[in-house]
Parts: sequence; structure tokens; C-alpha cells
Amino acid sequence: MTQIQPPQENSPPLPRTSTESARKLSGGPSTGRLVGVDLARALAVFGMYIVHIGPPLSATDGVARWVRYLADGHSSVLFATLAGFSLMLIAGRREPKTGLAGRQAKARIAIRAVVLLALGTVLAMEYGGVIILGFYGVYFLLALPLLRLSAKALAITAAGLALVTPQLAFVLNSRLSESVQQTIDAYDPLKKISEVGVLDLLLTGFYPTITWMSFVVAGMALARLDLSSVPVQRRLAALGAALTVGAYGLSLLLAGKDALRSMAEDGKSSAGFEKASSFGSGSFEAPQRAASELLSAGPHSGTTFDIIGSVGVAILVVVGATVLMDRLPRLRSLAKPVIAVGTMSLTAYVGHFLAQPMLGISAGESSQTSWIPVLLFILGAIAFAAGWSRFFRRGPMEALLNAATKTAKHIR
Repeated sequence: MTQIQPPQENSPPLPRTSTESARKLSGGPSTGRLVGVDLARALAVFGMYIVHIGPPLSATDGVARWVRYLADGHSSVLFATLAGFSLMLIAGRREPKTGLAGRQAKARIAIRAVVLLALGTVLAMEYGGVIILGFYGVYFLLALPLLRLSAKALAITAAGLALVTPQLAFVLNSRLSESVQQTIDAYDPLKKISEVGVLDLLLTGFYPTITWMSFVVAGMALARLDLSSVPVQRRLAALGAALTVGAYGLSLLLAGKDALRSMAEDGKSSAGFEKASSFGSGSFEAPQRAASELLSAGPHSGTTFDIIGSVGVAILVVVGATVLMDRLPRLRSLAKPVIAVGTMSLTAYVGHFLAQPMLGISAGESSQTSWIPVLLFILGAIAFAAGWSRFFRRGPMEALLNAATKTAKHIR
């Protein structure tokens, strides 16, 4: 992502929230279905490490350049997609929970949303607008009315959002004057205490809700499907490939050879704005965008082509990870330490921000050219997750989040 995922992304992708996902990693295909999701979540975490700690795109070449390019934007999108998937683990994956169970599930999600919004605001006070957790809180609240929709209805909703919201966001941003923004911010309590206010969360931030809800809803649709079914896997692989090739190919055809250019190539944040000091702020002074930019598909451009292509990539990663974990038991066993990172992605996400100052590492500096710091962070996350999971079911942050949602059991 640009400068940043959570959880869980969790983000970034969220940690697993169902007993279904707590089954042993050595299980059969039904277990591989969720283990594959955890593997994809771990890859999203590592992608965000690359964006925040690794060299900028301008300082890379060859294979390293491709790795850096793929991480920029796609890692945070994968996190958001998996966050939608995680919501359905709470609300009922294949069949939505109803009655008392359904009300308690909605309460759990609402509590998580509030906690993540509060945690994201606190972190944004120190690290700026690249923190995705506050945005996740808004996504989850807006997803509540969609929890009982079928996979087809959710897919149609995600497609509709992808087609409409980028154009709507363009119009709103073009009409949002500096004076209006300052007036809104003046009455915004979130803006007073951190870099990320309500306007940033909804429209002008790194991960604006108006366009990013497409990823969350797509993840919700994905969760409704039987990922252990070979025919479903094949159809999803074909769909992911079609969305990726179709969106990026059409963008290149319409916008030219620079259509997929990353904002990082211009020394800008992946949100398309000049990078601020340290991690950057939650909103930006951006030059007026031309309507022709809606045809581009670069990372975090927020266009219809970017959204569709990024969803295609996310689907391919999830399906690919699922198939690998399903078909290759030995690989699944070897990948247990990496999978463990995916089970505690919120901890891994928050932890990498907290650890950087203590280790004297600054994110987002163009002078950073070495891959050693990011490799050490990845290895450190794997070692910590592998060790922690031997004694505890949930990661530290995941356990606290789970404890906070226990009050939902009092809902009647």
C-alpha cells in the first residue's frame, strides 16, 4: 500500500474470528481452505512491511523492482479484501447467522469497528495517515447492513461500487475547496487529536471509504463461496485472471504506457500526493486531477480500473494460497511459521510500527536503499508468531480485541 494495511491491513486484514479457522494446520482440504486465507493474510503483512520499511521504487531494479511495485497498493488491497472475508467468519460464513446469534454477531463487529477506529486514531497521532485501522472501523460499520446478502448480491454490490464510486469521488474532490475542508476539520474532534479526521476517513485519506468499500464487499462475497471446491477454485482463478488482465489491459489501451505507473516513481505517496515528513499526514494538498486520470490503473489511483484489477490480484492470491495449502500437505507443514503470522496479523501490523522507532528505522525515507531491514522485520514476525502460537491461540492484539467483543454476548 502506499504508505500503508492492517489488519488485518486485518488488514490491515483481521485475525481469524471463528472456531472453524482454529483447526489444526495439518488437517485436510476443509482446513486448507482457511489456512490458505491465513497464508494470504501473512503475504499482505509482508507486503506492507516492504512498502513501509523497504527501499522506494525508484531505488530498485530487476526482480526487486517488481516485488516493490506489486507490494505498493496491492498489499493493502489484499488486507482490505481479507478484512471483508473475516467479517463473514463472525457473521456466518456460508450461511448468515440469524436471530439472537445474528444480533450478537453484528454487535461483535460494531465493537471491533469502534476499537479499531480508536486504535487507528491513537496510532495516527504518532504515525500519520498511513495507519489503516481507523479506516477499517468505518468499513466495518458500513458493512453491517450487508452481512446477510448472498455471494451473488455481494459481488454485484462490489461491482457497482467499483463502477460508480471512483467517478463520484472525483467529482466530490474537485468540488471540495480548501475553505470547505478547513471548516469541516474545525468541527471534527478526530482531526483535532490526530492527522486523520472524518473527511480523511470518508474521502480524502490514504484509504478513502468511498472507494475502498469495494474491496471489503468483494472479500465478503468471496467468503460466501466454498473455497474447498475444485470447480469454485477454477472459476475464481479464471475470474481473477480476467479481472486483472481486463482492467489493466484496457487501462493501458485507453491511457497509454504510463497507465500503470506507480505514484512511488514520482517520489509521492501511494495515495498520489507528495510525501510528507515521517509517515505523512492524513489529508493532502493535491493538484487538481484531470478527468483523464480516471483511465489510469496505477497503485492507489482509486480508479475503476485500479479497483477491478486489484480485486483480481487479491482473488488470485487467495485462490493460489488455498490451492497450495490444499494440495501440498508438506508445503503446508513447512509454511506453518508463515501461516502463524496470518493468524495474528493485527499484532504483526501494529508491532512493525511500534518496533521501527525502537530500532532506529524510519519509514518512508527516500534515502533507504537496503532490503536488509525489511527482511529482518519479516523474519522477526515469523519467529515471534511461530513461538507465540505454540502457547497461545491468539496473538496479543487479537486476544485484546476478542476480549473487548465479549460484551456482545449480553445482547438479547
